[in-house]
Amino acid sequence: MPACLAKSSERNHHHASAAWLLLLLAGVMLAGCGKSDETTPPLPPVAIESGDECHVCGMIIANFPGPKGEAFVRGRETPLKFCSTRDLFSYLLQPDSKTIVTQIYVHDMSAADWKHPVESAFVDARSAWYVAGVSLKSAMGPTLMSFKSREDAQAFSEKHGGRLLRFEDITLEIVANLGSGE
Repeated sequence: MPACLAKSSERNHHHASAAWLLLLLAGVMLAGCGKSDETTPPLPPVAIESGDECHVCGMIIANFPGPKGEAFVRGRETPLKFCSTRDLFSYLLQPDSKTIVTQIYVHDMSAADWKHPVESAFVDARSAWYVAGVSLKSAMGPTLMSFKSREDAQAFSEKHGGRLLRFEDITLEIVANLGSGE
């Protein structure tokens, strides 16, 4: 075999090896994409401060009564804050939001002051109970009352009316109709 062909064959072998190595390395790096880091502890809820604005409407959150919400999204260490559960769900139920939200908190209104709920009353929104169709008004008018336990939500509903819902039952239609007796 001529010397120039031997060198060409050797170069092709090195290029093929390098290409396989790059493909293998890319595969290893991509294997972690799309997976949530389940070893990361949940971020705790954050206090609503006097100047915090609602992520949806821009209103000053502390100026209004009723349950508030917080949502942590991928890539942020501070939560998005919401002046009401109504605005929180308006945000959460958008297609783009569903894919980036990692943690969600709402106030347990059985443990919170109606006028000024505090961060110690925040509970996991996905496991909370909600009451829709209540006449009490928060920042954006009628809202979803949130509770840690079914018993507290039921007792509230018996006293103030409304129907019990779970997190997964809440739709944009329910949120949009809160003012019409929903």
